[in-house]
Amino acid sequence: MTTPSRTLPQSLRRYLVNPVALGYLAVVAAVGVWVGLDTLLVEHVDSSFAGVWLFVVTAPTSLLFSALPGVLPFAGVAVGAVVQALALGAAYRWTLGRTSRRTAAAGA
Repeated sequence: MTTPSRTLPQSLRRYLVNPVALGYLAVVAAVGVWVGLDTLLVEHVDSSFAGVWLFVVTAPTSLLFSALPGVLPFAGVAVGAVVQALALGAAYRWTLGRTSRRTAAAGA
């Protein structure tokens, strides 16, 4: 029995283009917009903790980048969002595969 081999772009698309991964990326984008608006439009007497939420929604992957200098922690947010979305997409596909196999076995 041979398994069909997928290329890397096909595999990434399979795990990123599903409701769970896209929903997570939408939440991360909404938090990013909120942080940007809070930074640009709201005047604070002291500092705001709004930027921390980007690291919270992409943790634990983004926290690995938090000690790096310069703008690299914000690159960690982008990397963290993609890694978490891939993990959620893989879990979604795994769960979907288990339920389809279970229903196929019950119907046979």
